[in-house]
Amino acid sequence: MRAHGHVFKYGDNVDTDVIIPARYLNSFDAQELASHAMADIDPDFVKKVQSGDIIVANKNFGCGSSREHAPLCLKTAGVSCIIAETFARIFYRNAINIGLPIIECPEAAQGIEAGDEVEVDFDSGMIYNRTKGTEFKGQPFPEFMQKLIAAGGLVNYTNSKKK
Repeated sequence: MRAHGHVFKYGDNVDTDVIIPARYLNSFDAQELASHAMADIDPDFVKKVQSGDIIVANKNFGCGSSREHAPLCLKTAGVSCIIAETFARIFYRNAINIGLPIIECPEAAQGIEAGDEVEVDFDSGMIYNRTKGTEFKGQPFPEFMQKLIAAGGLVNYTNSKKK
């Protein structure tokens, strides 16, 4: 499993309130939520993000409230992966639950800049900065987590096992 795209770069403590502000949580429609992704931290994000793009951030990405809407709106907006030094634990779990790949790698978070073209190999944990010709070793996903993500999240994976 791989992700490949251009990078949007953010700093420390990007919380769920800026990923999807509470004023937009009156909808359960994923496309509607995605149209407001990152509105309070990067108002042009939804205009610029393309399918496959990657978010790179520093420490504690996804802190704040435990809303599953945060990873869902990013995935629906087209984000194929998030790389960060660290993630808030609840965001980490919510991302896996909805099938959004995330990977912790402090070196990559520091060595990748906005606009860089990046490729991630989830089997090996390798992160390749195609713009700079550098590579980083992140933690590969265990096989069971890759199955969850490939299925589109926990609910889809569970439903596929019932058949």
